[in-house]
Amino acid sequence: MARSSPNSVAVFALFAFLAASGAACGGGPAFDGHVIDAGDYAFRVGDVPPGYRQLETEGGAVAFRDDAGGSTIAVSGRCGQDGDDVPLASLTQHLFIQFTERVIESQDVVPMDGREALHTVLAAKLDGVSKRFDVWVLKKDGCVFDLYLIAEPSRFEGAAGPFRAFVSGFATVRTPAAKAP
Repeated sequence: MARSSPNSVAVFALFAFLAASGAACGGGPAFDGHVIDAGDYAFRVGDVPPGYRQLETEGGAVAFRDDAGGSTIAVSGRCGQDGDDVPLASLTQHLFIQFTERVIESQDVVPMDGREALHTVLAAKLDGVSKRFDVWVLKKDGCVFDLYLIAEPSRFEGAAGPFRAFVSGFATVRTPAAKAP
């Protein structure tokens, strides 16, 4: 995978692979335990749930794996690529383009960091393997932020609460558009 600003399909395919294998690759943005700094932009997240370890990633992404719980948390950001003209529903759908048997269980527009975000819970298969997902997509200041939980269906409920606490701490710290005079 290229190190330059990955698109959402490539980012998601990476995290689907990570969820299945627990593998890691390359070097991603700096993470100090709460702030993810990708250079041009930075954002804050809540506490990483206990039992999760950070995985190495590429591009503007950070991921954490709970091996015992069989789940992965992934967060990615990108600026200046698709944030202005693409609706939240399309950005969310694009994350799952490589998946089959997609079933949206719930989808709601919710407030997040002073904007509207789309929160989606769904089940889908990748290469015949069933997973459940809790996905939050936010557009702000020309950037798109994706936060998602990937879990085994039987373990989803146990992972969803801690993940949502992690998401509740989300706030942009710096974006390219916000820095402009």
